[in-house]
Amino acid sequence: MRGITYKTVWKRLLDIVGSLLLIIILSPVLLVTAVLVRVKLGSPVIFKQERLGLNGQSFTIWKFRSMTNCVDEDGNLLADEYRLTRFGKLLRDISVDELPQLWNVLIGDMSLIGPRPFIAEYGSRYTSEQMRRHDVRPGISGWAQVMGRNSISWNQKFILDIWYVDNCSFMTDVKVLFKTIPIVLSRTGVSAENHVTMPEWANSEVPVDESASE
Repeated sequence: MRGITYKTVWKRLLDIVGSLLLIIILSPVLLVTAVLVRVKLGSPVIFKQERLGLNGQSFTIWKFRSMTNCVDEDGNLLADEYRLTRFGKLLRDISVDELPQLWNVLIGDMSLIGPRPFIAEYGSRYTSEQMRRHDVRPGISGWAQVMGRNSISWNQKFILDIWYVDNCSFMTDVKVLFKTIPIVLSRTGVSAENHVTMPEWANSEVPVDESASE
């Protein structure tokens, strides 16, 4: 299961089977989390946002809500650090907020493994090299995630994502999967330094760097 056959056929089949099984197995976790989010953060339970996916096409990503809707005196949402509650931070730390994306995988918006999808507003900022990260479906976890998550820079993320696109294989995905588990359990790299997640991306040219592989 290597090369273009894996990318275009087997990877999608594994995504369908894997996401469906995980939805069934994790359904109690999904239900309990939904109830807790409703009680502690209110409605809506699901946070939706436009992200860029395969071939640069926009899709709606699903996540459990982790922030309040607190606004300032002008009605503008407060900065993330003021809206992220202790409960919301816990959801992010253990990546439970990402579980609704299994539905995105099942319907074909995403893959279990692939570059993390960035917000659609970044679409006009990509260079042609950076756009190559959209040659595969975005993933719930990915090569950049297991190589540093949000503790690495934007440029490093792009280098690692493009390396993944060029080296996507069954064994690479298995490697990412097994690296993901200890990272989630240890809550490693959830946020960038001095940020609750990542700072906004300001575009810069990404060099081709073969050192992205181990």
